[in-house]
Amino acid sequence: MKLPKESGYYFPAEFAPHEATWLSWPHKEASWPGKIESIYPNYSLFVKYLALSEKVRINIANDAMQIFATQHLETAGVNMKQVEFFMHPTNDAWCRDHGPAFLINPEAVEKKVIVDWNYNAWGNKYPPFDLDDVIPTLIGKHFNIPVYHPGIVMEGGSVEFNGNGTLLTSTACLLNKNRNPHLSQGQIENYLYDYYGVEQVLWVNEGIIGDDTDGHIDDTVRFVNEDTVITVIEENRNDENYELLQSNLAQLKKMRLLNGKQLTIIELPMPGEIIFEDQRLPGSYANFYISNKHVIVPTFRCDRDEKSLQIIAGCFPGREVVGIDSTDIIWGLGSFHCLSQQEPLV
Repeated sequence: MKLPKESGYYFPAEFAPHEATWLSWPHKEASWPGKIESIYPNYSLFVKYLALSEKVRINIANDAMQIFATQHLETAGVNMKQVEFFMHPTNDAWCRDHGPAFLINPEAVEKKVIVDWNYNAWGNKYPPFDLDDVIPTLIGKHFNIPVYHPGIVMEGGSVEFNGNGTLLTSTACLLNKNRNPHLSQGQIENYLYDYYGVEQVLWVNEGIIGDDTDGHIDDTVRFVNEDTVITVIEENRNDENYELLQSNLAQLKKMRLLNGKQLTIIELPMPGEIIFEDQRLPGSYANFYISNKHVIVPTFRCDRDEKSLQIIAGCFPGREVVGIDSTDIIWGLGSFHCLSQQEPLV
C-alpha cells in the first residue's frame, strides 16, 4: 500500500461536513470516581445536539450497555433514528484519542480510509488499553474501509487541522518520551505528513495545568477556519497557566501558513480554577466540538462562560453555539472534544 499522502488522502478540518460523530459510551467508573452517574444527563444532551445534524455512532460492549445508553438518550430527547450502536468493547470513553482517524480523497475509488495509530493511554498512564487500541481497525472491518497502521503512538486530541495542509500540535505531548522515545521531532513530522496528508506542521510548546495527556492541543489552540485560530489565555497573572499560555500566544503570532499568511488569532479566556478533591481539573472552553450545525462548548458554572460562548459564536456565524455544563464531565479530565471523533462526509 502506498502511504495515504501519496494516494492523495488528507484529514479534513473538523468544520468540514460530517457523515457522523463517533463516541465510546462512558462506563469506566475509575475515570469518574464517585461521579460517573452524574455525567450521563449532560453527555446525553451532547448526543442530542449531535443527532440534530448527523449520525451518531456509539461503541458499546454488550446488549446491557446498549439498553442502559438508550434509556439515558431517550430521557434526554435524542432522535434515536440518528443513533447507531456498534458492539466494539472499549476500556474507556475518550474516542478522540482511540477512535479512527478518517482521511478522504474524493477522486479515489476508495474515497475514505482509516489510520489506526498505536494507542497507549497517554504514556501508559491508565492500563489496560488493549480494547481501545483496536477500535479503528474494527470500524474499518465493519465498513470495509482500508486501514493503515503507522506503528507509532498518536492521539487525535494532540493534533488540530485547518483542512488546507496545516497541522498544529504541541511539543509537550508529541515529543514526550512516554509516546515515541525512539523518534526525533523531524521523524515525527514525517509521520504526520505521510499519514495525515498535511504539508506543514506548526508547534506550540505548552498544554494546560491538570491535563493528564501531557498537553493536548485541543485544550489550547483550535482552527475555526483555514487561517484563524482560537487560543486560550489566562487573564490572572498569578495563575499557573498564565505564562504557559502567553508562551503559546507568542509562538502563534510568529507562525506563517503555507501561503505566507499570518494566523488570525482570537483570544479566549480560560475558566476559573476548577478544583475537585484537591485536584486541579483541565477545564478549557477550547475543548468544543464542531458538528454540522452546532458548536458544542463545555461550560463550568463560571462567570466567564457567557463571554466565551459569545466569542466562539462570533467565529462560527453559520452554526448555533450551545453551552453544556461540563463541570462533572471534566472530573474525567476531558470534555466534549476528547469524547468524540468526526467521520467526514465524502
